[in-house]
Amino acid sequence: MKLCYSFQGKIGCTQPRRVAAMSVASRVSQEMGTKLGNDVGYSIRFEDCTSEKTIIKYMTDGMLLREFMMEPDLKTYSVMIIDEAHERTLHTDILFALVKDLTRARDDFKLIISSATLDAKKFSEYFDNAPIIKIPGRRFQVDIYYTKQPESDYIQAAIVTVLQIHVTQSAGDILVFFTGQEEIETAEEMLMNRKRGLGNKIGELIICPIYSSLPSDMQAKIFEKTPQGSRKVVLSTNIAETSVTIDNIIYVIDTGFAKQTSYNPRTGMESLIVTPISKASADQRAGRAGRVAAGKCFRMYTKWSFLNELDENGIPEIQRTNLGSVILMLKSMGINNLVNFDFMDPPPAEMIMKSLEQLYALGALNDEGDLTKLGRRMAEFPLDPLLSKMLVQAEHYKCIDQIITICAMLSVGNTIFYRPADKEKKIHADNCKKSFYRPGGDHLALLNCFNQWQDTSFSQQWCFENFIQFRSMKRARDIREQLIGLCERVEMDVSDENLSIYEDEMNTNICKCIASGFFYNAAKCNFNGVYKTLKNGHTIQIHPSSLLFEENPEWIVYHELVFTSKEYVRNVCEIKGEWLLDIAPHLYKEKDILGDKKKLPKNTGTTEMRV
Repeated sequence: MKLCYSFQGKIGCTQPRRVAAMSVASRVSQEMGTKLGNDVGYSIRFEDCTSEKTIIKYMTDGMLLREFMMEPDLKTYSVMIIDEAHERTLHTDILFALVKDLTRARDDFKLIISSATLDAKKFSEYFDNAPIIKIPGRRFQVDIYYTKQPESDYIQAAIVTVLQIHVTQSAGDILVFFTGQEEIETAEEMLMNRKRGLGNKIGELIICPIYSSLPSDMQAKIFEKTPQGSRKVVLSTNIAETSVTIDNIIYVIDTGFAKQTSYNPRTGMESLIVTPISKASADQRAGRAGRVAAGKCFRMYTKWSFLNELDENGIPEIQRTNLGSVILMLKSMGINNLVNFDFMDPPPAEMIMKSLEQLYALGALNDEGDLTKLGRRMAEFPLDPLLSKMLVQAEHYKCIDQIITICAMLSVGNTIFYRPADKEKKIHADNCKKSFYRPGGDHLALLNCFNQWQDTSFSQQWCFENFIQFRSMKRARDIREQLIGLCERVEMDVSDENLSIYEDEMNTNICKCIASGFFYNAAKCNFNGVYKTLKNGHTIQIHPSSLLFEENPEWIVYHELVFTSKEYVRNVCEIKGEWLLDIAPHLYKEKDILGDKKKLPKNTGTTEMRV
């Protein structure tokens, strides 16, 4: 504590995930015997738990970037720690260049780059040959086991391994890594069936899933102490690699895959794909088994695959994602020369050009590549450029309040609606979700969901009855309040609503506003029922979780592309093709919209856009 007060400015520490920023801040405040938000606090997107007293501040890397916009010299900080640097998130890579310049400009500024699996030599050279300090860990030995042959079904292989460990190995809990919710639910069901089949032949096996959209009370079960004579198996995404530490894990099962964002600059499409992990991630996963005692890690791939097929480190996010939001932020800081920006690993030039092209199409940049008035407004919002354009345009369509709510709900991610593993409950949950449907699609359903919750005075019981995540809704409410404040900051009058507009007309205005931000993501249903994106003719399908899945409207815009067995789009809004001629005449021409008039499938366009 004395050391903290010896610095004239604050000590900052960035984390790549908000969960980590919050949990580490909570732990440090406990150890320092101070209330969270006083001497120790945290700042994440749309949530600030700090005060004037705060001397140690944990934050996401994106929040520190936002602080650079307001305070380019970070004069209120004496020390900055960039933690988990090996993850190479988009924001962390931008921070590297900014804090590197800061260390050259400020002799009193101390910078620490920290990680458990860092390529230390590369980082040292980048940061002007900074000294390397190695702190020995307190990990126990972890024995690594590989499969003899490649596994065609790693989920099945992981389930078999769980049962083998449970039957043959000594006490200790098991952590299994999967790529996402669908795999975890499949594995949970398979394990439950195997448990029932074996009956009393095996000891008690407690199955605990953990993924972002799981209700918080169910997530908390992974931290509960395992009863004597029982064994706990935690089925997790890669959130358990670094952000969450679970006690008593002795055995780790590594399936060797994770989901990551991938951007194709040629098609201009960003998708979420399953991809092999890196050696660094494999080591992180194995290390989870050696925290409390000697452990074992079972890898569901061969040793040859580990040595010859896995990359040493993952591809930095800056080389595989749309750079629009970062370019908008850098330009708002006055950094216009992106080609000569001091990236540790520069993104492909094609990716920069495509992002600039998109920002120009959105109206955020002028012909010289400088920020327009619209672009400066967009940069004020910590949102994807498509969302910030939609929000700014809401003033024109007289639906600011509604679009703020939709932005808030979308910012929470796909964690609003909860689908239980139980089949009967799953059907009930799906019916509850369908009850929020409104003509126009998923965005209006999200708006309807929030409004109904608001009408119950933000009831937790209502969320429980409708299979809705209370924690996610509370976060959406907080984000909404923050967005209202930001709108007022850029002089958007949130109260200036046209109350005389009928609901149907308002819904049409909302859909037009959504299209004004997401016209890049427009698609048309062809005569054979297949959707083709208007920009590049890419084949896509509406995700089964969408309320428009069985409707097949003729024209749509979508929020997110997800690649699993097919290329699916999520959070879909029905539009009219002719709107695109008014919204984006620089991008779409009449021939693109009208084309050859062909008959659509019988079930196409069954939703009604009441104009």
